[in-house]
Amino acid sequence: MEERKIGFPPIADKNSRILILGTIPSIESLRKQERYGHKSNQFWKILFTLFEQPLPDDYKEKNALLTENRIAIWDVLDSCEGEGSLDSNIRREKPNDFKKFFKNYPQIKHVFFTGKKAEEFYKRYVGFDEERTYITLPSHSPANARMTLAEKIEKWQILRDVIK
Repeated sequence: MEERKIGFPPIADKNSRILILGTIPSIESLRKQERYGHKSNQFWKILFTLFEQPLPDDYKEKNALLTENRIAIWDVLDSCEGEGSLDSNIRREKPNDFKKFFKNYPQIKHVFFTGKKAEEFYKRYVGFDEERTYITLPSHSPANARMTLAEKIEKWQILRDVIK
């Protein structure tokens, strides 16, 4: 029987204005206890490029970029089963409690999904409301080879535009 994957708590504070949602952490991220911890994942590279900062190795410094720029991150799913780290293998998923999250962070008005699967799970389990805008970004995963890193950064530029 497969082991159930359990996600991380959100990174958010009272200053957060946008929320970036993935599906659930990868096996490597869970092993390292660091979000987007796989060395080929482009999440941190994209964000640090957007904010014109050098990419640090230190995980706390990476998270500091989020809070400094009023960005919260979390995952749509609290837990799931499934072989490997591909979103297409996710089974027996359980969503996070977004009713409680948005009660705690009502100032978040923009939600960005890090790919279509995160958006699909959110739509299925939570649903869209009129209080927030929802935008799906291209996946930062190396599995998304249809786009170059430069093309992904260009599409993710909307994050900076919203934060201003």
